[in-house]
Amino acid sequence: MENFEIKAKTKGDDGYRTFSIRIRQETVEKLDQIAEKTGYTRNALIGMFLEYAADHCVIKPKEEP
Repeated sequence: MENFEIKAKTKGDDGYRTFSIRIRQETVEKLDQIAEKTGYTRNALIGMFLEYAADHCVIKPKEEP
């Protein structure tokens, strides 16, 4: 009889990373309102917002005094 092999799943297999952030209570309340209106989870919204911001970010050169 052959063995049934299962490879251990490692973190990050799905392409996502988990980490903690600190945000203001007012921002949490805004996110919760948007989540309630749209049906998306707070986590999904944060991911969408971060992806949009990263794709549309413009970095200005530092101004010299």
